[in-house]
Amino acid sequence: MKKAILVISFGTTYENTRKLTIDKIEEKIRNEFKDYEIRRAFTSYKIIEVLKKRDNIIVDTPDTALEKLKQDGYEEIIIQPLHIIPGSEYEFVKRIVEKYSEEFKKIKLGRPVLYYKGMPENFPDDYAIMIDSIKDIIPKEKLVILMGHGSNHSSNACYSCLQLVLRDRGFHNAFIANVEGYPNIDDVLGYVKGYSSKEVTLIPLMLVAGNHALIDMAGEDEDSFKNVLIKHGFEVTPYMHGLGEIEKFQQIYIEHIKDTIKERYEGELKGEK
Repeated sequence: MKKAILVISFGTTYENTRKLTIDKIEEKIRNEFKDYEIRRAFTSYKIIEVLKKRDNIIVDTPDTALEKLKQDGYEEIIIQPLHIIPGSEYEFVKRIVEKYSEEFKKIKLGRPVLYYKGMPENFPDDYAIMIDSIKDIIPKEKLVILMGHGSNHSSNACYSCLQLVLRDRGFHNAFIANVEGYPNIDDVLGYVKGYSSKEVTLIPLMLVAGNHALIDMAGEDEDSFKNVLIKHGFEVTPYMHGLGEIEKFQQIYIEHIKDTIKERYEGELKGEK
């Protein structure tokens, strides 16, 4: 039976960060799962169009990628999203998987980085696993603000849960502020103003260091995270790397694919009781 793993991310127009993150993760998946064809799709139609017009690079949408796999005779499909939370982009992928549920002998959707927390003992603690994967880049002697994307989706609550798990694991100096949605940088300022330390490291809580890291986090506009903090008397050091560059973070996706192949936690992932 012909088998394939379709790796789906939002995508990026920045070649350097793509090579260090998405490309590296796909390479890692390819080396780990040698019996599977590895293919790529982006969920951002805008990014797909920019890459096509600017660089003559063709990246499929999830729909197109699955249609091609069907035409090429693949029968078992594992889909692994590179998203951080199970938000709108993940639900978009989920709908497409449901659309193609009768087109393959087997089609399985893996989970994003943050999914399980507070489940029975045999379930993984995705939040603790994520924090352990990135803890080496979180300075302990300075304030740290992790810039999340944020969402109006209910899964935005994942960021508040992650904040609490950071506390549980001793990172009392680390705060999450989102570009979109709660908590934002103004919310976090209320917590960090009283700290004796005025040194802040800004870290993108994102797979890639793209527009949000370059503009919203460390850009020169007055409302960038960097300049908002400087205005309030902080000395700011931006960390200009996506989480996807970290080898331990990359490994999370490998483990999620293994869970999907072995059909671990499948009922919970579908929302079944």
